[in-house]
Amino acid sequence: MAEIVTPRKRECERCGRVDEWDPEQHSWRIVSEDGTKQSGDPHCLHEWDINGTFNPLGE
Repeated sequence: MAEIVTPRKRECERCGRVDEWDPEQHSWRIVSEDGTKQSGDPHCLHEWDINGTFNPLGE
């Protein structure tokens, strides 16, 4: 049986916002770097870098 994997990190191709998956909260969280959230543009309609090249089937 094939294992389905999900993305653990995503980055907006427009504004640079970076999120990581929080398995305890079952939601995406904005990444903090040196105490600053990498939130990008709050008005951006995010275009995440998860696209047709992502393979959800585990190896």
